[in-house]
Amino acid sequence: MNRLENWFCDSGLWHQVTRRRLLPWILEGAELGDHLLEIGAGPGAATAELRGRAGRVTSLEYDHKFAAKLGACLDRNNGGVLQGDAARLPFRNNTFSAAIAVLVLHHLRSSELQDHAFAEIFRVLRPGGTFLVFEIENGWFQRALHVRSTFVPLGAAGAFARLTTAGFARVVVDFRLGSFRIRAVRAREN
Repeated sequence: MNRLENWFCDSGLWHQVTRRRLLPWILEGAELGDHLLEIGAGPGAATAELRGRAGRVTSLEYDHKFAAKLGACLDRNNGGVLQGDAARLPFRNNTFSAAIAVLVLHHLRSSELQDHAFAEIFRVLRPGGTFLVFEIENGWFQRALHVRSTFVPLGAAGAFARLTTAGFARVVVDFRLGSFRIRAVRAREN
């Protein structure tokens, strides 16, 4: 991420918008269960709210500084923070009841890494577990914000096929003001 992104994601404004506007929309009607995986926690704009909604939250963050800072300020009673890569999750199969990725997937360096992340998330979710995503659409403004940063748009149009290829079922994509949310479920095993 570039300096502007780092600054904005750690701002009080972003924390407030995430808590009051984004998460209610993303989580609407979702069952998080007893153990949620937060992928790309950053400075924790969503973390505290998620910890209030799920029994336990494990937050994964690629950037060591963000992971260390977030880990130092959180109560460890209902989860923890790990530094790691969404495309190589350091968890056992069937660990989580749900997973969420807020503005994370476009920071993976290629669509192939995004597909690896989908497969990894599928692997660590329990059967019946929900995967929730919030992403921005591709456009000149989004590209301008990501100068000197990684920006590989997920592309809502292809999300259904990519997630079903990874094994997910009941994939739903909804749009709102230049952004979209995705909800997908790891099918229950017979």
